[in-house]
Amino acid sequence: MFTGLIEEIGTLKRSYKQGEAMVLAIGAQRVLEGVAIGDSISVNGVCLTVTAYDGRSFTVDVMPQTYRHTNLKDIRPGEPLNLERAMQAGGRFGGHIVQGHADGTGEIVSRRSDANAIVFQIRPLDARLMRYVISQGSVTLDGISLTVSDAGRDGFTVSIIPHTLKETALQFKDAGSVINIECDVLGKYVDHLLHYKQADGVDEKKAGKPGSGSRLTAAFLAENGFF
Repeated sequence: MFTGLIEEIGTLKRSYKQGEAMVLAIGAQRVLEGVAIGDSISVNGVCLTVTAYDGRSFTVDVMPQTYRHTNLKDIRPGEPLNLERAMQAGGRFGGHIVQGHADGTGEIVSRRSDANAIVFQIRPLDARLMRYVISQGSVTLDGISLTVSDAGRDGFTVSIIPHTLKETALQFKDAGSVINIECDVLGKYVDHLLHYKQADGVDEKKAGKPGSGSRLTAAFLAENGFF
């Protein structure tokens, strides 16, 4: 699990692609402190496993599922990457719950100044992701924990403070750039529970849910003090 607070900007040193599988060698410093084989590091918001490392870089594998659903397939040597180590128990939780499991990609539609902030307008390539994006809610863009300032039917905006822009690879992104999007996991679970239907062949009595759908309704939540 991650917090969405980027620790450093790394650099892609080398990439080896075979079909929809990749091996990436990433130059870094801070995230290598205390690193071990098998550790998880978020690369542009994608949780990847360290398979090898030295004092200046680490290597990760990218499987086809990740290749198809993230922007890692498009990165080139020399490109800056957002890096974050997995959260330690007892550490400060300065962002929000980030799994490093990208839901898809989006395009930066525009980038503009608003006083001391930079406003990015994002359009998910899969418009269905917008069901999980709400104004003042949390969203992860290329591994960065951000607050949604406005959400519409097919896109949303985020406002970036100068510090965040300076400390992340987002500073190099402009209109037309493709970024990884991870929606708030809490919203995804709630949506799943509200719309869940039992699969054929499941013993509904043992499962405790009717075949027509979940018993978790707005009325049930209200009766039990959730809102």
